[in-house]
Amino acid sequence: MINVKVSLRPIISKLNLPTVLKTAILPGDTIERLFIATQVGEIFYIGNGSLRSFLDIRPRIIKLGGSNGGYDERGLLGLAFHPEFYYNGLFYLHYSVAGTQGPGALPGHFKPNPCDPSTLNQKWINRETQYDHIDTVEEWILQSNSQPQKRRTLLNLKRPFLNHNGVNSLNFSPETGKLVLTTGDGGSGYDPFNLSQDIMEIAGKIIEIDVGKNTFINNPPVVTRFNELPVPIQETLTVIAKGVRNITGVSFQRFHNQYIKYVGNVGQDLVESVFSFVHYKPIPVTQLIQTSLMKSEPDQDGFINFGWRGWEGAFPTSIIRGCPKNQTLDEKTIAYYNEAITTSIRRLQPLTSYFHKDPRPDKFGGTSLTGVQAYMGNGIPNLAGSVVFTDLARNEETKPPVRGVLAYTKVRTDGKLNDFSVIKTEYNFGTQSAYYVSLGTNLDQTRLYLGVYGSMIVTDFNQGTVFEIVP
Repeated sequence: MINVKVSLRPIISKLNLPTVLKTAILPGDTIERLFIATQVGEIFYIGNGSLRSFLDIRPRIIKLGGSNGGYDERGLLGLAFHPEFYYNGLFYLHYSVAGTQGPGALPGHFKPNPCDPSTLNQKWINRETQYDHIDTVEEWILQSNSQPQKRRTLLNLKRPFLNHNGVNSLNFSPETGKLVLTTGDGGSGYDPFNLSQDIMEIAGKIIEIDVGKNTFINNPPVVTRFNELPVPIQETLTVIAKGVRNITGVSFQRFHNQYIKYVGNVGQDLVESVFSFVHYKPIPVTQLIQTSLMKSEPDQDGFINFGWRGWEGAFPTSIIRGCPKNQTLDEKTIAYYNEAITTSIRRLQPLTSYFHKDPRPDKFGGTSLTGVQAYMGNGIPNLAGSVVFTDLARNEETKPPVRGVLAYTKVRTDGKLNDFSVIKTEYNFGTQSAYYVSLGTNLDQTRLYLGVYGSMIVTDFNQGTVFEIVP
């Protein structure tokens, strides 16, 4: 693949950790503005070269950083503008709700043991009390000459663990006009309850919400499964995919008269993966529940399955242990052999994968996929039509300062695994660490924006910078 070199142009600095970067045209405005949502609950936009506040929901956000040494995956996770935002002022938020902290679904860190079947068949019991927090998806409105106001709650979701709640988790589909929600498998590690493959579990799915339907339910119940939802809410939902570990948003790229969907699925210990698909067959939630009542399985031909927890990208999910007699080597054991077999045929193959350890001189060892965006601009000619992705930090760099990674791949129409290439980034961060935490684009996908943070502790405030990626 062609070697690509880019520069980073700082747009705004001294922000809190930026989770979402996207553009919109404000009602009555004429200019496309860059909006920045931070994990702690602020939403800003760039107006006339300065940072302006759009909405501050910090009092609504769960207390972050307290239970895990400052690292946290909760907070303000999703922001999406209605396709008719300019006319109707509607936008949507996904965030972790203040005052909902629970003890968690398991007492300690989970790791499966293939020699102990009880670890492979765990159940999430006592859900009423054994959970970490509640996430909510809300509809808001910006009325003329006034502050944004909440209109209604679409979903309230109980989450078993602190992590894997999705990030950049709300996007509108240009194909269907529906709101797309990505939920993540619920967290811990290795999906201890196999929520991602259970079709009735909300965790580990990509879901479409028909926001045009009014359910007339102002305070939906807090749920974990689709069959716990009231029927009017069930009727607004379809499920696009399962087998999700943790997704960094869905990017849509127009290709002739259809759209290619790109999804980044964060890996466990081995590999990070970018998936792509064009055709899919969503399943209405009402159909899921009907087949469940009949004790049968829904038709899943054409339904997307990313393969988790049996598969981590293109590989059976592995447990990695150090070799006791040789510390330079690793022992890799298949974690869920039977599930890898069960999902091997139905799962979608990734478009490209990159590894946490990679000896090849032109590649890199990754940590965590943090963004995937199609690029349709001409400003960086060698990237035109490509899929750009970001990784949090190079795994090889064990000492500060840490650096994130930009890379890209090309579309393949034959379904085979594709190669990727590192994008050389010219910018001097000095002695400051630079974790690449988010990737965004404008409405016609001709510009790319990168969110960088100086720490992985969410309570280390004001260490964020948003850049535009330029030639």
